[in-house]
Amino acid sequence: MSGSKINVAKQAINFLENKLSEKMIIGIGTGTTVNFFIEELKTYKHRFDGVVSSSDRSSAILKDAGIKVYELNGVNDIAFYIDGADEVSEDYSLIKGGGGAHTREKIVASASNHFICIVDKSKLVKNLGAFALPIEVIPESRSLVSRKILSLGGIPTYRQGFVTDQGNQIIDVTNLDLQNPLEVEYQINGIAGVVDNGIFAINKPKTVLVSD
Repeated sequence: MSGSKINVAKQAINFLENKLSEKMIIGIGTGTTVNFFIEELKTYKHRFDGVVSSSDRSSAILKDAGIKVYELNGVNDIAFYIDGADEVSEDYSLIKGGGGAHTREKIVASASNHFICIVDKSKLVKNLGAFALPIEVIPESRSLVSRKILSLGGIPTYRQGFVTDQGNQIIDVTNLDLQNPLEVEYQINGIAGVVDNGIFAINKPKTVLVSD
């Protein structure tokens, strides 16, 4: 598995290599595949200005690699955002959030000009939904949101012992009908107490790179 993640990390570097510039800011996601990408990116850190990170975990790895990390509020433009996914459908809709960082990932993705998703073949699906859908919730609303999810046909499970970088909690949801992911993304985000959910249909990647 690590071989395929290294492979797609190298693909992403090859995609970016001739597009980097000294003033460029890059967005960096979270997860094991992204960690391999950061390892490859170290060699090119003199070719761009810095990065905006989607999680505290990635920020720590980037800083250890000697790559400058900016806060999103401090930058005006993110040229590329590179991140993995838990599922990728045929129309490039995603489920993300297995690591619980999907809210900030979605924010950085939406701020970028070009979202590049890097995955191994096992993440490709015809339709989303086999992977449980993470929903970040304000702690006081967890039970309310769970009841609303039940009314939609989903089965919510509280991710015990986990707190997001924003200090919130995660509900992982199975059994939802995700044939129309865009509609479900809007529907879930309309529930009071939901911070954001792990469907990326509003902010889909422009490019999906898949390991050979």
